[in-house]
Amino acid sequence: MAKFDVNKIRNVAVIAHGGAGKTSLTEAMLFDSGSIDRLGSVEEGNTTTDCEPEEISRKISITSSFGFCDWNSHRINLIDTPGFINFVEDTRGSLKAVDGAVVIVSAISGVKAETEKVWKYACEYEIPRIVFINKMDKESANFPGALDELAQSFGTEGIPLQIPIGAGETFSGIINLINMKAYKFSGGNPPKAEESDIPADMLLEAQEFRKKLVEKIAESEDALLEKYLEGGELTQEEVIKGIKEGSLSRRFIPVVCGSATKNIGIPQLLDAIILCLPSPADLVRIFPIKGKNPKDAKEAQRKPDEKEPFAAYVFKTIADPYAGKLSLFRVYSGLLKADSTVLNATTGAKERIGQIFYLLGKKQIPASSLGPGEIGVVSKLKETNTGDTLSDEAHPIVFEKVKFAEPIISYAIAPKSKGDEEKVSTGLHRILEEDPTIKFHRDEETKEMILSGMGQVHLEVALERLKRKFSVEVVMKTPKIPYRETIKTAADAQGKYKKQSGGRGQYGDCRIKIEPLPRGKGFEFVDDIVGGAIPRQYIPAVEKGIVDAMHEGIIAGYPMVDVKVTLYDGSYHTVDSSEMAFKIAGSLAIKKAVENAKPILLEPIMKIEITTPDETLGAVIGDLNSKRGKVQGVESQARSQKISALVPMSEMLTYANQLHSLTSGRGLYSMEFSHYEEVPSHQAQKIIAERAAQKKEKAEEK
Repeated sequence: MAKFDVNKIRNVAVIAHGGAGKTSLTEAMLFDSGSIDRLGSVEEGNTTTDCEPEEISRKISITSSFGFCDWNSHRINLIDTPGFINFVEDTRGSLKAVDGAVVIVSAISGVKAETEKVWKYACEYEIPRIVFINKMDKESANFPGALDELAQSFGTEGIPLQIPIGAGETFSGIINLINMKAYKFSGGNPPKAEESDIPADMLLEAQEFRKKLVEKIAESEDALLEKYLEGGELTQEEVIKGIKEGSLSRRFIPVVCGSATKNIGIPQLLDAIILCLPSPADLVRIFPIKGKNPKDAKEAQRKPDEKEPFAAYVFKTIADPYAGKLSLFRVYSGLLKADSTVLNATTGAKERIGQIFYLLGKKQIPASSLGPGEIGVVSKLKETNTGDTLSDEAHPIVFEKVKFAEPIISYAIAPKSKGDEEKVSTGLHRILEEDPTIKFHRDEETKEMILSGMGQVHLEVALERLKRKFSVEVVMKTPKIPYRETIKTAADAQGKYKKQSGGRGQYGDCRIKIEPLPRGKGFEFVDDIVGGAIPRQYIPAVEKGIVDAMHEGIIAGYPMVDVKVTLYDGSYHTVDSSEMAFKIAGSLAIKKAVENAKPILLEPIMKIEITTPDETLGAVIGDLNSKRGKVQGVESQARSQKISALVPMSEMLTYANQLHSLTSGRGLYSMEFSHYEEVPSHQAQKIIAERAAQKKEKAEEK
């Protein structure tokens, strides 16, 4: 394939909320540029980038997909990203690899919560953007309304480079405000665009938008502003240069429009990408390529030049049961050749690079080498995962990893077939390689396998992949709450174990006092035996019996915590006493003592932060109150409110779905463990009864 100079490369992510038309737009760009010879559709499930079975069946993008096209002697690498709230963290990871983004805003629904979220991700990376107002062919399409919403939602003014000719059924083309020409689309696949003069009934409107564009450009430079104010018209070269500089500096958002499914305005969008979005060489002049030398932790820099030492960032991993692990990477400097050896500077391991490829959907296209700014894929790297840096061994550098959000929902999983636990674990760890936002562990207390992710759909999709790729099925259920037991008052008790069955018997006798400890202090054992009431060799056995009984739980089968136990008296038999007898005696003593010490249940309390639109603040707080939540504070943010609260874990297991419903998908939240608190007595009784019933059921099964 032809090699492109770094100045002729554009790395672009297509971002927006789910259903805005990202996949359709990507498909149209690939088709119009000649990268693919057939225009697929999401409805028919045959697009280039939505190629996973889970994506085809659900008709949504679940993971970032890749393609490239050549346009006007430029290479445009495209990443079609997910927009559904459960999967937008994958978009965050992909934005690390690009230099610009096309943000789709629907002409019908405008800016949605997910669009605001991915916009913030783009702001984190300071990526220049252009906006494509899509679905101009649909009923109720409103170009001015979508334009107004940009400034309200993003805080940056949208400046059209194009305006639509008509809307809905009458939408037939666009007016280019740069050259002041109209382009009407008719027939063909792709439709043919005929250049003509601006229709007379739209000339005044076009001139007003052109005036706003020129004014915005003039404001960026004193000399241009002076020229403009003195009545001088800016030259076409000055307008083009001003658009590019305004976009790169993010002083305004260039806006274009069209219809992805009708393939209208796509060539003009491709032109706008080349004009408005930076090459790797453009961006490095604003944001140098920085990392750290792992040898001394000092800052290191690279330039997007083939003569520089090789450096690349692995931004995504795909687990393929046939091809093995696929590592997608962005080259920042130097040249990567097939059949070479590089250093994983993150781990210190050497990696053998075999064949390298470009990706076009699922299709792998061989490449002999990849230079600065290029995006490629290599298979079967043994020691490399998402977030690692590959570099020249003699000149190592490590780039900062993407920080993904922590999972917000967890479910317990169990294999449908007995004996498949190992297959589940192996398959899930492969899936975890390609999705850093999924967490998997075995809870040592409850003995359950716990799968955590960004939402219920996220986990359902992960398990669908587990079945498809690794042939193992699991069931998903609400995980057990890790309750704790403790006491409220002090109590004394004797534990005496005496057994005689002919020959040597068993004898152990101990007296203990138990007291509550402050929350979080755990367990304290005090040996207060004097005068040899219990021989020294048996005292550890008493403690062991107490600890085991507390771990198994005394009132409901949950571990007991925050208790001080003092062993102060007892008796023994010179022949019949043993470690086993005193261990049993210790267990009996703690069980009797707890009965008289006002035992209670404790529940885990979660610290939660919720971001909600202003208009749903009351509903969200009311819902938290109904969940026994305690609101700690409310902080105003731009067009939203951040609520800090403490809520019992038992009330938060399905909160992701509830918040989505309360806020129409615009609410976001994060949570972490805070502390334990006493369970209200009426709920404690219910939990204890349920545990007793479960214990009885298990006993009957045996």
